[in-house]
Amino acid sequence: MFVKHPSITMLALALALPAAAVGQAHPDALQPVSRGEFDAWFEQVKNWGRWGADDSLGTLNLITPAVRRAAAALVRAGVTVSLARDIVSDSSLNDPTPMQLVIGSSPDGGDVTWNGERFTLAYHGWTNSHFDWLPHTAYRGIQYGGRPGSNVQPHGAPHLGVENANGGIVTRGVLVDAARLKGVDYLEPGTAITAADLETWERQHHIRVGAGDVILLRTGRWARERAVGTWRTLGAGAGFHPGVALWLHQRGVAAIGSDVVNDVMPSPVEGLFNPLHQLALVGMGMPLFDNLDLEAVTRETESLRRWTFLFVAAPLRLHGGTGSPMNPLAVF
Repeated sequence: MFVKHPSITMLALALALPAAAVGQAHPDALQPVSRGEFDAWFEQVKNWGRWGADDSLGTLNLITPAVRRAAAALVRAGVTVSLARDIVSDSSLNDPTPMQLVIGSSPDGGDVTWNGERFTLAYHGWTNSHFDWLPHTAYRGIQYGGRPGSNVQPHGAPHLGVENANGGIVTRGVLVDAARLKGVDYLEPGTAITAADLETWERQHHIRVGAGDVILLRTGRWARERAVGTWRTLGAGAGFHPGVALWLHQRGVAAIGSDVVNDVMPSPVEGLFNPLHQLALVGMGMPLFDNLDLEAVTRETESLRRWTFLFVAAPLRLHGGTGSPMNPLAVF
């Protein structure tokens, strides 16, 4: 099974890459976070049992009918914007195992030809836009709700599979353009976004993040790629500081997404590569949207001077799946 967490060898290679390969590190080095402090955060944000012993929705429980109705009322212009990247079959620095696509044609004996395709997609990773669902990771051998991580087998994840999210995510989306917040076109890899940054964005744009919201963090990854070229995001990427989990829990956020993989990298937590993934998926039961393309929606928000919108996303009904490819939409 392909997972985001690299092998020890891959991680060592990524962290050993020169600055030219991964982009210049952010000048303000992150203060290290001990495993003890991380474990204290984990206990503070745990939602285990909050919605019953058999809960399989996690923070999606916070998206109530009232939240959906309020989000739907944000649709005024009737404009939709995709938040996903195109899935392509070309290998790249951040996608060494791209989609395998085979298209076949079949004539029906007359004037009509039918075309169809078969494809294989390893969507977890650092390129394809996708949804990380609850069994994607375990911490200390335990998944969300206290279920054993060993429950995940080659044929799927019982109890917590992504088919539980078959109702989709329909709620208010809140765009946080962290690059704009910092006064730049894009953030340098290694830049961490904190709860203080989120509150500054709220004040500047007269927004208050609330229960059931989805926060979408633009770091400007794709703008940076256009400007300076591709770098190995496995080694360095802008994103949320793991301590943001406490704020997300307090505010009742339903899900988060970004144009990288949400975690700032390199990680400030000793021994953990993507610590926010463990805090969110395992502790809170909060799903994540990775590798989104937030450039078009940023232009739309700037044009309309509106930073909130109806957010709609639906994972494939993959029984026992740890996530899904995704094409989320912002509707204005």
